[in-house]
Amino acid sequence: MRTPKIGRAAPRPLQVGFVSLGCPKNLVDSEVMLGLLRERGHEIVGDARQADVIVVNTCAFIDRAKQESVDTILEMAAEKQEGRARRLVVTGCLVQRYDQDLRGEIPEIDATLGTGQPMEIVRAVEGEATVLDDPDALPRWVYDHTSPRVLSTPPYLAYVKISEGCDYSCSFCIIPRLRGRHRSRPESDIVAEARQLAAQGVKEIVLVAQDTTRYGLDHGRRDALARLLRRLARVDGIRWIRVMYAYPSTLSDPILDAIASEEKVVKYLDLPLQHASESLLARMKRPVGHRHLRGLLERIRRRVPGVTLRTSFIVGFPGETEDDFGQLLEFVEEAQFDHVGVFTYSDEEGTASFDLEDRIPPAVKERRRKRLMALQRRICLKRNRALVGQRVEVLIEGVHPESEHLLQGRTAGQAPEIDGAFIINAGRTERAQSGSFAMCEVTAAHAYDLVGRVTAAVPSAKSA
Repeated sequence: MRTPKIGRAAPRPLQVGFVSLGCPKNLVDSEVMLGLLRERGHEIVGDARQADVIVVNTCAFIDRAKQESVDTILEMAAEKQEGRARRLVVTGCLVQRYDQDLRGEIPEIDATLGTGQPMEIVRAVEGEATVLDDPDALPRWVYDHTSPRVLSTPPYLAYVKISEGCDYSCSFCIIPRLRGRHRSRPESDIVAEARQLAAQGVKEIVLVAQDTTRYGLDHGRRDALARLLRRLARVDGIRWIRVMYAYPSTLSDPILDAIASEEKVVKYLDLPLQHASESLLARMKRPVGHRHLRGLLERIRRRVPGVTLRTSFIVGFPGETEDDFGQLLEFVEEAQFDHVGVFTYSDEEGTASFDLEDRIPPAVKERRRKRLMALQRRICLKRNRALVGQRVEVLIEGVHPESEHLLQGRTAGQAPEIDGAFIINAGRTERAQSGSFAMCEVTAAHAYDLVGRVTAAVPSAKSA
């Protein structure tokens, strides 16, 4: 969707402070809004105390995210009352869900925009009292490669949202109401964006969506993600292409074959499974059952040798018995995932699970979370120790935050922000600058981080 032109003349440039919360998918929306503001001539500042207008792009996926969003809005409202800022704009998922409540409870808010209104950010910042356009309508907006965008990630990394929305009806999830039905961007549009990012110096693109493997199905194109990956692998300058949020029911063999055969596509899959008990998966309204999951993992590892697997689980879902939880522990022990995230069930108003009985006490939920994480920690340590002595390619991210004598980076098996780091004893920093790639020997292993030394620099570009 092409961004509309602003008809009126631009006012004096404003200094805008922007706070983006939540997932990388939300971050992409923030970066588009930043691009629209900069294109209009406004200045983006990193300190809210220096801003004329403050924008908060919110998340509302689970209770913890909602609370963080509310706390941030209140903090920025206080800054507006006491500091320089004279306008507060709130956007994103929390607005999509609670627009009237927010404006009623926090009168310092001057304008709100839902998830389908990022292109209206200029009007909101410049003084119009915008509100959620239609609380009952599902959002339809999705950006394209012509949308101005200001990257807030390191210069070598960018997230690329290949589709928006979700067609599934998982009983615990509010995303379809917040983001609308699944809608894919055109393949040529995504490739054009990748070329633009490569021209800016981006080396790693991370493909995100509510369900990346469903890409193209809304247009009747099966295995469209496989074709997209192969085209992206031909973009000069891009070195790593990573797939996140792959849904188990739409992960086809052609997609796996593209991951396995394309050199630039890292052998990594983020595959949220949520649970392993057949009865719990049914209550969650997940389309993939327990037996299919075991076969799926075997198929992935067979078709993509050496693949790194990340998943996430929910513990404490209504009705989860000790036997259900035991099945989950057994499954995780058997599956030997490389990375696992564990969340306690969050009761979300408006979801099908909100009215379910057999609630799990918070203390039990937290105990189960800790027990599952302790199991996965042992698995991670074992798998990382097996890497000691091996040579791996590492993307250098810069000086370690705790010591100027160390560098920090990531292997292809470590996604940004969520999977730990590769820590390098800095002795050859002239060959390992931020955003460059190096071959490193793994010399030590921890549960989540690897330690090593640079053995050789990697050429700065791969031919397409």
